[in-house]
Amino acid sequence: MLTLHGFPFSNYHNIVKHALMQKGVPFDEHICYPHSAEMMAVNPTGKVPAMTTEQGTKLSESSVLVEYLEDKYPDIPLLPADPEARAQVRQMIKISELYLELPARRLLPAVLGNVELPAATFEEVKAVLERGAQAIKMLAVFQPYLAGSEISLADIYLRYALAIPKMVGPSRLDWDVMEAVPGLAAWDAMMADTDVARKIDEDQRANTEEFMAYISGS
Repeated sequence: MLTLHGFPFSNYHNIVKHALMQKGVPFDEHICYPHSAEMMAVNPTGKVPAMTTEQGTKLSESSVLVEYLEDKYPDIPLLPADPEARAQVRQMIKISELYLELPARRLLPAVLGNVELPAATFEEVKAVLERGAQAIKMLAVFQPYLAGSEISLADIYLRYALAIPKMVGPSRLDWDVMEAVPGLAAWDAMMADTDVARKIDEDQRANTEEFMAYISGS
């Protein structure tokens, strides 16, 4: 059986986990943390998540993992068949990651570790987040999903990419991504109101104490 290596507090882990569950692919979840011996054994960079396929191949990087799942388990697709539509979904995935998740992540030391950051860092992060929100505003159709009537990897990526902007925006930037994009709050509520999302959120809450203990000791 396929094994997903990582931990339920990680939003990147949860992107792949959501795709697996959405596709109905059976898998084992091996909880391990970045740069641990267990993680290094399956991913030489030590990053989460990683995957061991049914054939024993070890893979890493969330985008690689979800593309592998599309190729290996096509019966329930999460990318459109049309090349133009597929490219549009991939475009929203990259925007979600590069202009929302990654810049917001720069503020995590201030939120989780009470580290003082330069004022310029907050200004830079807010500017990039605003560009990302504007791009999603222009590209998403919300009918009811980002790319149309069917859920896609764009929806799954954005749901978990928003976790950190939703955390740091209102508290540190006086800015709320949910207000910046009309229709985003309703879409977010819809995405949360599924058995898959509820299970992932429940597992994330259950992992919080252990993860916080891990980062405190690292």
